[in-house]
Amino acid sequence: MKELEQYCKGLADGNRLRILNLLLHGELCGCDIQYVLDTSQPNISRHLQYLKNSGLVLDRRDGFRIFYRLAEPTQGAKKHLLKKHLFKFLQQAFKSEEPFEGDTRKLKEAIQHGSCTRTEWRPYAALHRSRAGSATGV
Repeated sequence: MKELEQYCKGLADGNRLRILNLLLHGELCGCDIQYVLDTSQPNISRHLQYLKNSGLVLDRRDGFRIFYRLAEPTQGAKKHLLKKHLFKFLQQAFKSEEPFEGDTRKLKEAIQHGSCTRTEWRPYAALHRSRAGSATGV
């Protein structure tokens, strides 16, 4: 029950939902998220920290950049199936809703024009990383 409560707290903000929508497509630098959401760096950092504390997002440092990705559900563990199902549900919920659809378009355009740290558009890569064997989904 505690885990579900933490997830719900993490989801209880529109900006955090928008960030999760972007991370469904794979690992992103904080600056990429800031670009798409068109908001301040401290605001993005605060929301990312909240998502990390709720167990929905992980980060890694590469030089001066910090990259964020969805926290991968542990296969076979019953309580972690909740996270897997939650991410699948969010994928469906975000597909045809604004501002999520617009954010996805903006991210895709940023990647295609080279204004993003990612080099290739791979929709919903984060949800398929377990099968592909990639740790980051990129």
